[in-house]
Amino acid sequence: MTTTVFVSGATGFIAQHIIKLLLEKGYHVVGTVRSTEKGDSLKASLNSDNFSYEIVPDIGVEGAFDEALKKHPEVTVFLHTASPFHFKTTDPEKDLLLPAINGTKNALSSIKKYGPQITNVVVTSSYAAISTAEMENDPSHTNNEDSWNTVSWEQAISNPVHGYRGSKTFAEKAARDFVEQEKPNYVLATINPSFVFGPQAFSSQVGDVLNTSSEIINNLLKLGPDGTIPPTVGGFVDVRDVALAHLVAFEKPEAKNSRLLLNSQRFNSQSILDVLNKSFPQIRGKIPVGIPGSAPEALAKMCKIENERTRALIGQPLIELEQSVVDSVQQILDTKPDLFA
Repeated sequence: MTTTVFVSGATGFIAQHIIKLLLEKGYHVVGTVRSTEKGDSLKASLNSDNFSYEIVPDIGVEGAFDEALKKHPEVTVFLHTASPFHFKTTDPEKDLLLPAINGTKNALSSIKKYGPQITNVVVTSSYAAISTAEMENDPSHTNNEDSWNTVSWEQAISNPVHGYRGSKTFAEKAARDFVEQEKPNYVLATINPSFVFGPQAFSSQVGDVLNTSSEIINNLLKLGPDGTIPPTVGGFVDVRDVALAHLVAFEKPEAKNSRLLLNSQRFNSQSILDVLNKSFPQIRGKIPVGIPGSAPEALAKMCKIENERTRALIGQPLIELEQSVVDSVQQILDTKPDLFA
């Protein structure tokens, strides 16, 4: 009997890769979208009879997933990827914190009421729920799968960046508290990726502005040779590894109740510029050079990220920065051949 997987937020950057991989492996997939237009567009891109969608306009509304789950008693796995990831807000509580927390609670509550046959739930969390901002620049500090961001609610509502970090932290804690208190039939795992790079699931998704993490790379292409290099720094993982991790989280019994901390390596803007200038001759002279080779020294000042338990569960090497950046940018250049003409 074919397993049916429910994926919330099906049109998201990560979710589309998850759905493609699920379909490739023979699963049936039910995705949630905000509108018929978005659902039809995704179905056309996927071109699979094993994908269907349900409309959930607002995951923050109580009972948001009730009707969708009632219609699909065949679903036994629920992947909750829907959550806001952007910094364009003047009200982090309203636009980031409450949608993330309430969306997660609503999903878990609906599953308990209308999905008693569901055995596995995977929530897409973030490295932001693991890392405390003040510790990121402490090279003596180490984050691992057991680490938690210590951000307070007051800090989280103070600005969009803290708001995003708080939204992921409090939403994941809400999920784990729900399971502990309500004792539902399913087991929970969370996926905690750092910045997620890599190509879009479909070239049709390549626009002038990409999703928040992909835009870090895309923005460097727009700078011109004398542009100011952004001070962006962090950890990275490729979207294809994030998609794989969502399947590992419910397929492997040893992943039960786990947090999968997904980080391939550290990067900064200079790391990406070095890859771009090395790999794309047609771009050279049209983007900044910066200080080639200076990234490792700067990144050594960051805290350490240890995720050996996660890597063991994944069971294969994580895609490295160079391949991820090259694949991302090659897709952009193939889609927009006149970009650097």
